[in-house]
Amino acid sequence: MATLSYLLPALRKLTPNHIRLFSTKLENIIISDSCVRQLKKLQNDPDCAKYLRVAVDGGGCSGFQYKFELDNNISNEDIVIEKEGVSIVIDNTTLGFIKGSTLEYHEELIKSAFRIINNPQAEEGCSCGASFAVK
Repeated sequence: MATLSYLLPALRKLTPNHIRLFSTKLENIIISDSCVRQLKKLQNDPDCAKYLRVAVDGGGCSGFQYKFELDNNISNEDIVIEKEGVSIVIDNTTLGFIKGSTLEYHEELIKSAFRIINNPQAEEGCSCGASFAVK
């Protein structure tokens, strides 16, 4: 598959309603099947927001922390990545922190949550996996 990364600057100038990146390879974010399945379950609830917003904030044990929210809004700075009918919203700043990562939904006995794994931008993280330090 030929890379289309040269189109990204032009795509980002479009209004949010026009930005639709159908291949996660354009931004090098891997959306796992478990993430898609969980978002499809959430879409069945009419009161649930349409998009999963992934962000990175300062804080946490290691300096930065991942943040996941369900959202109905897209700003001009956002990138929308779609896979199998679900949409992930990431702002440009966050993309720099998670490029090359995998977004998944993980279930355990004590909790279930979206999470970022295999982040090549992260040097170290805390044991819970919610925070990280940048390389």
